[in-house]
Amino acid sequence: MTLRTATCRCGQFRAACTGDPVRVSVCHCLECQKRSGSAFAYQARWPDDQVEQTGDFREWSRIGDSGESATFRFCPTCGATVTYTNQGLPDLTAVAVGAFADPHFPPPEYSVYEGRKHQWLAVLGNGIAHFD
Repeated sequence: MTLRTATCRCGQFRAACTGDPVRVSVCHCLECQKRSGSAFAYQARWPDDQVEQTGDFREWSRIGDSGESATFRFCPTCGATVTYTNQGLPDLTAVAVGAFADPHFPPPEYSVYEGRKHQWLAVLGNGIAHFD
């Protein structure tokens, strides 16, 4: 069984994920752009019981563009967001793919909020579902 471990930048907050993710996606919403500090966010989701989070973290919640609540878990030392949950996808924990520091991580299957995608950006790949 596959085990992937994501960490914050200082390494004290960790998420150990067992098995393969059930969903890998990129999001172009403005809030994900702010959260990631990039033109989009890249995340993978696992069932809650397949993600073991260790170390110190803080939580912050907000209502997203979908109208549903999301709760973000981040390191109080370095500030990096490692995991979050979304009311619209219950029983799943999302993990920021960049926190795995793995350039061979599986590609996204979904690209969402493309109406807010930067014009210079193209999400390419076979079988990727695109949603405005």
